[in-house]
Amino acid sequence: MVMQQTQPIPASALTRHPVTLAVIVGNRGFFPAHLALSGRNTILEVLAKAGINVLITPEADTNVGSIESLKEARLCGDFFRAHRDQIDGVLVTLPNFGDERAIANTLRYADLDVPVLIHAFPDDPTKMDLTYRRDSFCGKMSACNNLRQYGIKYSLTSGHTMDPTTPAFMSDLLQFAAVCRIVRGMRTARMGMLGARPEAFKTVRFSEKLLDQAGISVETLDLSEVFGRIERLTDDDQRVQAKKASIVGYARTTNVPDLSLMRMAKFGVVLDGWMDDNALDATAIQCWTSMEEYFGVVPCTLMSMSSNKLNPSACETDIVGALAMLALQLASGRPSALVDWNNNYGDDPDKGVVFHCSNLPKDVFVDDIPVMEFQEIIAKTVGQANTFGTIYGRVKENPFTYLRISTDDFSGKIIAYTGEGVFTNDPLQTFGGYGVVQVPRFQELLAYICENGYEHHVTINQARVSGAVNEAFNKYLGWATHLHK
Repeated sequence: MVMQQTQPIPASALTRHPVTLAVIVGNRGFFPAHLALSGRNTILEVLAKAGINVLITPEADTNVGSIESLKEARLCGDFFRAHRDQIDGVLVTLPNFGDERAIANTLRYADLDVPVLIHAFPDDPTKMDLTYRRDSFCGKMSACNNLRQYGIKYSLTSGHTMDPTTPAFMSDLLQFAAVCRIVRGMRTARMGMLGARPEAFKTVRFSEKLLDQAGISVETLDLSEVFGRIERLTDDDQRVQAKKASIVGYARTTNVPDLSLMRMAKFGVVLDGWMDDNALDATAIQCWTSMEEYFGVVPCTLMSMSSNKLNPSACETDIVGALAMLALQLASGRPSALVDWNNNYGDDPDKGVVFHCSNLPKDVFVDDIPVMEFQEIIAKTVGQANTFGTIYGRVKENPFTYLRISTDDFSGKIIAYTGEGVFTNDPLQTFGGYGVVQVPRFQELLAYICENGYEHHVTINQARVSGAVNEAFNKYLGWATHLHK
């Protein structure tokens, strides 16, 4: 699969989730060795500029710091295997034709099971003599052929040959880093499910066993235990007071009773402690309507705060929704939100309204400081006083990626769909967290969702990362993923 994207992934994502790549520099004896050495130096400079950590055999250990012979392949493979816990992916670069056997053998000996990107330097048509001719164009095909024979999965750059100093290659490199982050994060994700599935929401059912087979753990906690732990907290507890201050600083709380803020603060202390104790990457929390009836607030603000600091939190115990939030966050380095595909927008077939009531992270809103209100839908059932804590705001105009993960019990597989669109500034007045979206061939996407039995929940992230998600899921995780374009 060729790396393709319409907008560069922000380099800031690497500062939040650093990536370490093992680097293999190809070489072949009857091609110019000086090109392998200069190519090695160039690639290392580009990786340093991108903020990517590097593992590579010392230059003096092999001929011009490249890999060509069986002995060098063994040396390099052993070196990588000794550092396998640090390696998120492999970059194979071909400054000349390269030895396809040495490349394949190195990866076989290393036994890393991580994403691999194959890159080839371009020839200069004015320098095609024996001193400067690369033939990497051809060598890349041979390298890929051998990797395919060895059963080693790999990704390709957007151009068959690419000057590594160009912005286009940097975009490919950042997208590959996103693929590596997704694969690493999904294979070891720890999810927390707080409370039972709401009675009416069969749409959020999932197979814990299928997730476990993929390396994804789900830890559970009953709401009764949460309420019990909250009862043991006093109002003057320093942790409670600190959490209350952070809540007031996060959203405008002018109309919110102090009692509600205190309840939220105590819930937040228990939630934070549970996440820390279990090393959770993301959570999914019960809402409708046990928490409102027996505790007197909605958990939306705490979930919004958690998602905004890159610990995704999904409502209605939607564990696979939270997993999708985590995947997009790993790709972009930005907070994700869980919403409903909720309404049509007039008669425009490519526009719609997304909505939740809401726990969206404030990073996605037009206003820097969103408003905290009562939950208007649940208030009709349990009363306004018991539903403070929801976050109101409109999603700002931006490109975005959407993603839905599902566990298909009938096929015994994890499946997904992903794609991209834009949030618009089309007029709309409503409550909760909402926005107007424009998605190419939206009616076809909606038909695909319905025909394949996907849930109405979908994850959004304000970055264009569907290519990285599709590459990571389909190729390296083996999750059948539909890429809508």
